[in-house]
Amino acid sequence: MPDHSHNAFRGLYDMFAEMGRMREHLTHGDPPHEGRQSSGAWIPPVDIYAHGDDLVIRAELAGVPRDEMEVAICSGQLWISGERTGAPDGDEVTDYVRERRYGHFRRTIALPPGIDRDQLTATLEDGLLEIVINGGAAARHDDQIEIGGAERGEVRVDVA
Repeated sequence: MPDHSHNAFRGLYDMFAEMGRMREHLTHGDPPHEGRQSSGAWIPPVDIYAHGDDLVIRAELAGVPRDEMEVAICSGQLWISGERTGAPDGDEVTDYVRERRYGHFRRTIALPPGIDRDQLTATLEDGLLEIVINGGAAARHDDQIEIGGAERGEVRVDVA
């Protein structure tokens, strides 16, 4: 029997940020090496993968101090938010290339049903935030509905 497990991370990006990115792309095109952003904010890239039964989420947060970020669970979603400061500014600064983004950020990721705070561990090392959800990849969706109907070639006729 084929595996019909549901991918809980389909559409994982914050819908409004994605709509803003698409609008910006249609209006101005994507500059090379431009990070995804919306309304002045930047959106750090993430990797999401299973490691055995555990679910691992890695977010690239170089230059964001630990005390400037927050990880929380709210309504079945993982929220990663914070601020990267330190952009070189001032009268003496002349930009030649500025590809890094600064300011506030937020990532919202849908979690499988039944995940709670006690299953999470978060570590920050070398600008990489790693969140491990113990048992998070083992969650299965048993709410599949069987579709019934006439077999191929069979015709049902009601006669009054």
